[in-house]
Formats: sequence, C-alpha cells, structure tokens
Amino acid sequence: MLFALFKKYQSMIAYIFFGGVTTVVNIGVFAGLDAIHWNYQLANVVAWFLSVLVAYLTNKVWVFSSHYTTFKAFIVEFTKFYIFRALTLIIDVIIMYVGVSLLHWNAILVKVIDNVIVIIVNYVFSKWYIFKKVK
Repeated sequence: MLFALFKKYQSMIAYIFFGGVTTVVNIGVFAGLDAIHWNYQLANVVAWFLSVLVAYLTNKVWVFSSHYTTFKAFIVEFTKFYIFRALTLIIDVIIMYVGVSLLHWNAILVKVIDNVIVIIVNYVFSKWYIFKKVK
C-alpha cells in the first residue's frame, strides 16, 4: 500500500524535493548577491537564471523522466521550459517590486514568499505544458 502511494505521487514527491534544491539555489544566490549590495532586481534575475538551469536538469531527468530522440525535440522542450519560466519570472519581479520597493519588507523574506508562489505555478506549467507525455 505504501509503495502504491509512493508510485502514485512519485513525480510530485520528486518535484517537491528538487523544487527545494532549486529554491535553495535561488535564495542562496540572491542572498549572496544581496549581501554584496547588488540591486535586488538584478540579483533576482541572476538567481532566476541559475535556478532555472538547475530546475530544467532535475525536472527533465528525475521528476518527469522526459526523454527525447532528436536534437529538435530537445530544443523544443528546452525552449518551452524557459518560455514558461520567463512567465513566472515576470510574477517573480512583480512580487519582489511590491514587497521590497512598495511595502519596504526585507528582501530575503519577500524572496522566500515569492518562491512559494512561483514553485506552484512552475509545477503546473511543467506538468501540463512542458514535460507532458506525448501519446
């Protein structure tokens, strides 16, 4: 029974684990750049770029077990991944702007809240649009 439950929710469990890894990369890079007084939006974009690269590799291999047979299929998948992640970057930038510039909250706190929202949206995009099984 426990194995059946694990198998049923395996991709979600893997997504949560590797989402945690990606979040650590994102917040860690952001915090490091914030500590050396980079502009918070520039630090946010650099952290986004590095964490999306980690996310693509982990999601592809361990979360959604995506396989492709041609270079073109790889390019299509990679492009879709970055396009959908760019959409959540827009959400990310807006949340950071509202939290830091308008509400004057601590940038790291806003980044943590922001990551929770972005992870949920990214899961939906990845599950249903990027790594969906082709029939």
